[in-house]
Amino acid sequence: MNVRAVLAVLGFILVIVGILMGAALPFSYWFGGEDALAIIVSLAITLAAGSTLWFIGREQRHDVGKREGFAIVAFGWVVASLFGCLPFIFSGVIPSFTDAFFETMSGFTTTGATILPNIEAVPSGVLFWRSLTQWIGGMGIILLSVAILPLLGVGGMQLFNAEVPGLTVEKLTPRISQTARILWMVYALFTALEAGLLMIGGMSLFDALCHSFTTLSTGGFSTKNASIAHFQSPFIQYVIIIFMFLAATNFTLHYRALKGDVKRYFHNDEFVFYTLLVLGVVLVVSIGIASDYLPGVEEKFRSVLFQVVSITTTTGFITADYQLWAPAIQLIFLLMMFHGGSAGSTAGGIKLARILLMVKNGFNEIKRLVHPKAVIPVRFNGRAVEQEIITEVLGFFGLFISLFVFMTIVMAALGMDIKSAAGAVAATLGNIGPGFGSVGPVDTYAHVPVLGKWVLSFCMLTGRLELFTILVLFSPVFWKR
Repeated sequence: MNVRAVLAVLGFILVIVGILMGAALPFSYWFGGEDALAIIVSLAITLAAGSTLWFIGREQRHDVGKREGFAIVAFGWVVASLFGCLPFIFSGVIPSFTDAFFETMSGFTTTGATILPNIEAVPSGVLFWRSLTQWIGGMGIILLSVAILPLLGVGGMQLFNAEVPGLTVEKLTPRISQTARILWMVYALFTALEAGLLMIGGMSLFDALCHSFTTLSTGGFSTKNASIAHFQSPFIQYVIIIFMFLAATNFTLHYRALKGDVKRYFHNDEFVFYTLLVLGVVLVVSIGIASDYLPGVEEKFRSVLFQVVSITTTTGFITADYQLWAPAIQLIFLLMMFHGGSAGSTAGGIKLARILLMVKNGFNEIKRLVHPKAVIPVRFNGRAVEQEIITEVLGFFGLFISLFVFMTIVMAALGMDIKSAAGAVAATLGNIGPGFGSVGPVDTYAHVPVLGKWVLSFCMLTGRLELFTILVLFSPVFWKR
């Protein structure tokens, strides 16, 4: 492995993180500036460290192969979290390094799991940075780098393939850097549109920006202790529902739609499956809480729709404590935490494309029992899917479930009850945030043991980078010449 090439790109990532950290300063000064010095010191350290790493490896920055790509993506999220947690520490908001790293990793991986007991007591500059980490992580630090690195003579295809969620990478343009810029522009456009609508609904500019950042990234960090329930506004809740749904949809479909090809949505098997799944779960859960405490039909429907979309898209916003609902509904929500949103979106989880391919392959196996000699390919969007992809999907699913079981055992061994352990692992591995038991929607992760927080941080990172990018680093083959 070309270590200097890796260090150069990691340094460049840190420079980006440091520059973006400065975006929190205007809000810090506007609301009193009590955390301004902490932010300034943090960004200075981050820029200095990034510049040093870039200087060390700048001469070999061109030599980024597949192996270097995996290392850069994996370590990129770690170093971003290591330096991104500095504002929390220097401001005194989170004095513990473990807690600060956990909160920052939760931000960059768009998980939304928090250890903060009183979010509204956090100074505004640090609170803005907390939300911004999710927005940066949503479309991807590495994807942002890919959009800029070619200007510095660094190729980006290896980084793009290692970072972008989903089964395949659809290049919207011949140059991968142009594809990255297009996706970021669509992402920024939707963010600005949501922020405007939330301000129309009564949110302040600060709250509207923070919640737009964490909606489009399917992150779920809020500026309020009660999350979206704080605002008591049906308009705001419906706006956030719509943008959560859009954020968990393949962004290439949004780009095609903005270019005039709206029909592409309905010709996409995954999007149709995604839509029908959400509507079906909403119907089932609505029937399940028909006698719930909520007074009106519309309020019941909105509450169910919000929670279902929030969990399905792995966003993690809440307007109701779903742990008060029937056990069967809670089980449905747990299963929804696994499948996640669409490939090519900012959502976490296994991804619906993989789920759909497994379902189709299962039906084909049943057909082969009747017609053993028949050639029955799995079709996706009208095209036959290669057997290699089916094998990858089945392997990914098996690995995901195995990792979930193993990490649940680890968390239980650290002292958590089985419901809380399983809920915490499902919520972090799927990048959702709120889980079940003692880490439910109205609780935090503050009580989790120190070692448990590092285990869950690993789950967040592994889930965000879709297992293989991280687990390949533990393979001896990866490190051999």
